[in-house]
Parts: sequence; structure tokens; C-alpha cells
Amino acid sequence: MYAIQLVEPSLSSFRRTSLPDPEPGPGDVLIRLRAAALNYIDVAVATGSFPGATLPMVPVADGAGEVVALGAGATNVARGDRVIPHFMPGWLDGPMRPERIAAMRGITLPGSLSEYVVVPARSVVRLPDHLDFAQGATLPIAATTAWNAVRSASVRPGSTVVILGTGGVSLFALQFAKASGATVILVSSSDAKLERGRALGADHLVNYRARPDWDTAVLALTNGRGADLVVETVGDATFERSLHAAAMGGTVFTVGFLSGAATSINLFSIIGKALRVVGNSTGSVADLAEAVRAIEANGIVPVVDRTFGIDEAAAAYATVAGGTHVGKVAIAH
Repeated sequence: MYAIQLVEPSLSSFRRTSLPDPEPGPGDVLIRLRAAALNYIDVAVATGSFPGATLPMVPVADGAGEVVALGAGATNVARGDRVIPHFMPGWLDGPMRPERIAAMRGITLPGSLSEYVVVPARSVVRLPDHLDFAQGATLPIAATTAWNAVRSASVRPGSTVVILGTGGVSLFALQFAKASGATVILVSSSDAKLERGRALGADHLVNYRARPDWDTAVLALTNGRGADLVVETVGDATFERSLHAAAMGGTVFTVGFLSGAATSINLFSIIGKALRVVGNSTGSVADLAEAVRAIEANGIVPVVDRTFGIDEAAAAYATVAGGTHVGKVAIAH
């Protein structure tokens, strides 16, 4: 089979190669991959900023394809099913545990830039009929994370949700929040990106370059109450403002560190308002399945900014690293 390997910790060190066709063992499925989708974790792996990867390796955590062969005992799927393999195939359900997240596709296991991949049958989720393979490939990390964000604050009609940025997790959170009946305040540095968010249902737009005190703008938009949920995707540069923008008893769901992971906070910001600060590292196969059901029930279509060819991995990675995209960047096989 063909595969794209990352051979050095660099955004340009990809090579096309030929590897032996994998065979499904007991309980496994063989998937003919049709698309992959990039996350910032893939960029971190490619630049040597994320531990655990041994080079050369087949990168990219997320992908989608069709089942072409079954191992003995694999009964939850059938040949021809369009499926999404989970990023962490050992995390089937329940809370995060070290043994459940030790195996990660595109890091410690072969990723999605290959013709075929073998994964445990129980770690795949069927792709909704209304989505193509590129759209389906965006779901494992970003949609699962966003779904858990909305669930963490029990978002419902009347809730207010603040979303930072217009990346994959942010836009999935916007779509899930609107499907739940919430009012959404979208914060970005780009008017063009904000307008893309408006088209997805964002109720209020705040450009933080024009309004650096965007947290104060959130309070004004909510008559001083603040947001029930803040989806914090940036990190150090915005974290204190996210705490300020949250309502009493609200939730700050933190998943990003684009501006840095080390931050200093005033604990009274959390204690005084009895805030819940929830860290997240995606979710289980069961969480992905729930997110997919919500996507199917609400007709949600993932935002794919651009799709590259299988031999354009370096260009796809550069696009994600540059942060100019809206939603997700995909790679088609």
C-alpha cells in the first residue's frame, strides 16, 4: 500500500513510500482510508513538540474510510460500511485513564495518511449518510471535544455560550450550541471569519482587535451576567478574560494552548464566582458516537476550509500552522 511518512520533526519532511498491506486480526477491521483531517496536535507532532512519536511514522490522527475486510469476531460493522476510526482506539467509554489513552493514531500508532489501516472494530463509528469522507474525517478529535464542551455546561435553550476563534473545535461548538438552543457570542480577530460564524448561527460577533476587552463586551451583551460556557481554545493570552466573561456558576472549558500553556491567574476569579474550569483531551469512542448522533439528528455539516491531495501534506500542514483557515483542513486520498 502507499503511505505518507513523516521522516523528521519538520513541517516539510514528508515522503511517499510503499508499506506492506496490513491484515486484520481477531476483532479488527481493515479500512480503506479515503480522507484525513488535520488538528493542531498533528502540527505539534510534526514539529517535535508532542512526545511519543517515533520517526519515521505515518502521521495524522483523524481519518475516514470504508471497511474492506473483517477479522474474526468483528461483528459491529460490515464490509462496505463508511466509518470513522477513533483517535484513541483503547478509550471505548468511561473517564480518561492512562491505559485507555496510551495508544494514539498518528502518534504511537499508524495514522491516516496511508491507503489502508487496521483498527479495533469497536473503535469505529459509522459515518452519517449526509457527510462525505473529508467531512467525516474532521469528527474524531474536534467534534468530540466540542460535544463534550457543550455537555459539560448542560447547554440548553436560554444558555449563553462564548466561543473563541473559528477553528475546528470552535465551529463544532458553535453548531452544537445552536442546535441546543443557546445564544452564541463568537470572538475572533477577523471580520471575515466572524461573518463565516454568523452564517453558522452566531448571534453576536466580537472582533478582539477592535475590542481587546472582549470579556467586558460579553458582560455588556449579557446584561452583566456573563456566559454559562466559555470554550477556551487559545490559552495564556485569553484565559483570565475567559474567567471574567463567565457567569457565576459557569464553565470555562479549556482545550487550547496556541498562545502558550503557562498562565498566571487570580484564584478569586474562580472562587468568587464558583466557576468550573474543565480541561479536556477529546473523549472516548462513546463520546464520538454521541457527537455523531447529534450531527446526524441536526443535519450539521462540518466546515472544511480546504481539501489537499494526498501528496500535498506539507502544504496542508503549513495551512494549519499558519492559522489562516476557518474550520478544518482535509487531505483526500
